[in-house]
Amino acid sequence: MHPRKLPPLPHLTLRSASSSSAAASVSPLPPRGLPPPVPLRDLLAHRLPPPRSPPSPPPPRPHADLVLLLRRRGDGNSPENLHVELIKRGLNHDLFLSNHLVNSYAKGARLAAASLVFDEMPERNAVSWTCLLSGYVLQGIAEEAFRVFRAMLREVEPGCRPTSFTFGTLLRACQDGGPNRLGFAIQVHGLLSKTEYASNTTVCNALISMYGSCTVGPPILAQRVFDGTPIRDLITWNALMSVYAKKGDVVSTFTLFMDMQRDDSRIQLRPTEHTFGSLITATSLSSGSSAVLDQVFVRVLKSGCSSDLYVGSALVSAFARHGLIDEAKDIFLSLKEKNAVTLNGLIVGLVRQHCSEEAVKIFVGTRNTVVVNADTYVVLLSAIAEYSISEEGLRKGKEVHGHMLRTGLTDLKIAVSNGLVNMYAKCGAIDSASKIFQLMEATDRISWNTIISALDQNGNCEEAVMHYCLMRQSCISPSNFAVISCLSSCAGLKLLTAGQQVHCDAVKWGLDLDTSVSNVLVKMYGECGAMSDYWKVFNSMAEHDEVSWNSMMGIMASSQAPISETVEVFNNMMRGGLIPNKVTFVNLLAALSPLSVLELGKQVHAAVLKHGVMDDNVVDNALISCYAKSGDMDSCEHLFSNMSGRRDAVSWNSMISGYIYNGHLQEAMDCVWLMLHSGQIMDCCTFSIILNACASVAALERGMEMHAFGIRSHLESDVVVESALVDMYSKCGRVDYASKLFNSMTQRNEFSWNSMISGYARHGLGRKALEIFEEMLRSRESPDHVTFVSVLSACSHAGLVERGLEYFEMMPDHGILPQIEHYSCVIDLLGRAGKIDKIKEYIQRMPMKPNALIWRTVLVACRQSKDGSKIDLGREASRVLLEIEPQNPVNYVLASNFHAATGMWEDTAKARAAMRQATVKKEAGRSWVTLNDGVHTFIAGDRSHPNTKEIYEKLNFLIQNIRNAGYVPLTEYALYDLEEENKEELLSYHSEKLAVAFVLTRSSSGPIRIMKNLRVGSVPVPNLSGHTTLPDARHTWEYKYLGFTSSAQWNRGLVAILNLGVNRTRQQTEKRKRDAEEGDAMKEMENRAMYSKQDMDIHAALEEMRSMKEEKAIAELDEELYQINHFSCNSPSLHRNAD
Repeated sequence: MHPRKLPPLPHLTLRSASSSSAAASVSPLPPRGLPPPVPLRDLLAHRLPPPRSPPSPPPPRPHADLVLLLRRRGDGNSPENLHVELIKRGLNHDLFLSNHLVNSYAKGARLAAASLVFDEMPERNAVSWTCLLSGYVLQGIAEEAFRVFRAMLREVEPGCRPTSFTFGTLLRACQDGGPNRLGFAIQVHGLLSKTEYASNTTVCNALISMYGSCTVGPPILAQRVFDGTPIRDLITWNALMSVYAKKGDVVSTFTLFMDMQRDDSRIQLRPTEHTFGSLITATSLSSGSSAVLDQVFVRVLKSGCSSDLYVGSALVSAFARHGLIDEAKDIFLSLKEKNAVTLNGLIVGLVRQHCSEEAVKIFVGTRNTVVVNADTYVVLLSAIAEYSISEEGLRKGKEVHGHMLRTGLTDLKIAVSNGLVNMYAKCGAIDSASKIFQLMEATDRISWNTIISALDQNGNCEEAVMHYCLMRQSCISPSNFAVISCLSSCAGLKLLTAGQQVHCDAVKWGLDLDTSVSNVLVKMYGECGAMSDYWKVFNSMAEHDEVSWNSMMGIMASSQAPISETVEVFNNMMRGGLIPNKVTFVNLLAALSPLSVLELGKQVHAAVLKHGVMDDNVVDNALISCYAKSGDMDSCEHLFSNMSGRRDAVSWNSMISGYIYNGHLQEAMDCVWLMLHSGQIMDCCTFSIILNACASVAALERGMEMHAFGIRSHLESDVVVESALVDMYSKCGRVDYASKLFNSMTQRNEFSWNSMISGYARHGLGRKALEIFEEMLRSRESPDHVTFVSVLSACSHAGLVERGLEYFEMMPDHGILPQIEHYSCVIDLLGRAGKIDKIKEYIQRMPMKPNALIWRTVLVACRQSKDGSKIDLGREASRVLLEIEPQNPVNYVLASNFHAATGMWEDTAKARAAMRQATVKKEAGRSWVTLNDGVHTFIAGDRSHPNTKEIYEKLNFLIQNIRNAGYVPLTEYALYDLEEENKEELLSYHSEKLAVAFVLTRSSSGPIRIMKNLRVGSVPVPNLSGHTTLPDARHTWEYKYLGFTSSAQWNRGLVAILNLGVNRTRQQTEKRKRDAEEGDAMKEMENRAMYSKQDMDIHAALEEMRSMKEEKAIAELDEELYQINHFSCNSPSLHRNAD
């Protein structure tokens, strides 16, 4: 009996069918006669689960074979070959292959073909839409991408709903669009929040990056998305760190970095090259020290990422931006792999450190080893634009431009053309920059910003404003740079209306919240004369920086605001915790007036020392000018001597101006000699200062010497020098020379026209001055406020009241708002015509509060009026004048003069007593004449001259001859409460008469030139070749006698001069009355200008009053009546605005 055989082991029976059959074939067959063994699976079938059916084979995928075949043939990346194969095999309706074809066309920038394939697809899914959408985004066509996304949302098929990849691609398009796409991006975020992808980590990362690029200011929205992300990966942390790094927020960037390292999530968050790139970027954009950068560099070395190209490029850029050029070069050279980004970072850092020439050398040395791109040329052009020598930069820029034209790089990117525009503009070739801009096929906002800024910086203000208007017509939203440049141009053109329109544009786009834009708005309103508006803008600013306060002080200095207000602005700046810089002190020093400059100037000087701003040429030059205004030339010389070795042209010019301002002409000429011998070249500014000095003291000979020196120095063709020569000759009495020089000028500016107009007006040739003004308008030269001051003064001298008022009303047509000087001229014009009622009307319509200049003019007009009802207005003007300027002695003289003219002798005595109590004193009136043996100076009643006896004998002889000729002095103009006999004696002697008599005691064949330190009216001398001028604070008489061969003829000529210049004969008085009765207003004004010199004899009473033992203080006061009695013959605004 045979033993029973055991069934097979379980592990053997559980083999696969193939293995079981193989085993069966190998194992021996059971013996015959026995039944076959039962498989274990069959025995346990009731306990095992039912067997699974074998998986069905996958459906055939013809597209897989097709794509594999194309790749083997090398055509896998060619969408055209794939498209042909699809059509041949009839697979052009396959969804997968069609999506692959759309994606291939889109990535290859064949968007038209991709769109055509997409439109022909019978079936689409989310992948189809996303592929086409990503193609438009990659090519920067955001509007088409948004259109495709809107069409995708209108699809009803559930398979066409946007996925996380769709939203990520769309958010990338918004991110590339910047702040302009913020509104659309917020809508996308709102739609996204309604889907299941709101908490998707990938989508949240895209949202963080998008908000970082689209928002201006702190990234609040990006931080909010980060806080709401449930699961944060390394990309999430890097995205937010990158946002803070690009904003320059170093603290927040490193705080995030430390929080990431302390994060307790299960995801391992180790810093990568992107993490270190953000940290390095944050340190490079910050203005702090390089200590943090050094720490980051050590951490990079420890992590082993220093060899990474991205990190290495960031390190090169960061070290270069911090000025560590050697370290940046070492890192650049140590990198095994370099690309255009690495080279660009080094060049940008060198440009920021003002090493543009070295940056160009590095580009030339590495262009064969580093593959550059279009951005490299943009950076290179920016380096060339910053060349210290613009001519060399222009030459190098043209070479680069030619290379780019040959290689076709100019059409690759708009940024390249923008760089060319910027380069040419900064090198001074603004015409070339404009041509390149006009030839650009496509422009963006940066293009418009570049050309507008370039035109503004090169002085083409009108074109800058026009280009801003063209930009807005092109539907391009303005940026803060465009608004700043346009507002600057509006300020330069004094276009207040245009500036207000740009202001509205800035408010519309929210750009007025930018501090820089608000600063320019303050400047624009200030330079356009809108005082209340610039205060409103300044007070509405949310934040003030140093530029804000400096702009305010600069405007207040230029508008001659009260010094107390300027000092208050400076104190508020200090209270705000801001540290003043050199611009602050320069503006503050410019605002100091001569009446209070010395004390305040010393205080400002102490503040300069306290804040360590000394050893700066700009501040030192401003201090020299400040001390010079106060008459403290010792301090000027001390500062100037401490500047040895660093004096510039402004330093020398400030010193020369100080000497001239204080009347030290000889010291000024010595300073010029020292300047020339120290190697400093005399420039046009120095030359103009010396010419103005010659004009101020009527030194015609010295001015002609400077003219000859200018010809030898080849400076005579400069428009500034020629304008100064015209002004000098007109102020020195040679208006004929000034006219010849003016007519020979090949180029004229507003100063040239102003000098000629004021020269004619100064000589009483009002109609000629108006002819020059009309010629100026015909030549399309824009007049300024000084021009209208001269024109109104000319109308006043010529008696053209109505015409003067017409010119005053036409000022806004030229973009000029009337200032206080123009209102003063109008009041003077009306006062001459006796229209006191209209004076009140113009005072009431003034937009500003009347100052001392206005009230002085009113007081003089009331004194001239014979209407007794106007006494009240004169009293009010006298009272207000002494209240607002109690330390100005001219005001007391005017008040005393007014009361004396109206017969109010008690009030006259009160004014004189008030002057004595105020302890103020004016410069005594004096005349001087220059002869071969030196300068001879005289004051009224002067007996200190060595030739006093001969002088008085000659003068008494001339006075006796005048009386024998029928002269009767007009004692009504002797404003003293004296008897008639004493008044006649009062009018007998003054400094001019003494000077003339002294010259006649000498044997002189040349013209008599008498200089006077006080302003008086100009008196034309008929029938004699004589010239009379009216320079600022100086007066010159020049008399030429032709054919005088005997002493008697000289004496007769002098009698005629004294008769015309000082007194009236009875016949002349009767003629004036007849002309007035006949209603000839023009002749009346001419006679009034010719014969109103009576005040000049007042000074002769001083010595007589001293001999009568009158009060010495009264003598000092009455010496100044010489100027005041004929104050109406001169425009007070001209006195204030003289050169």
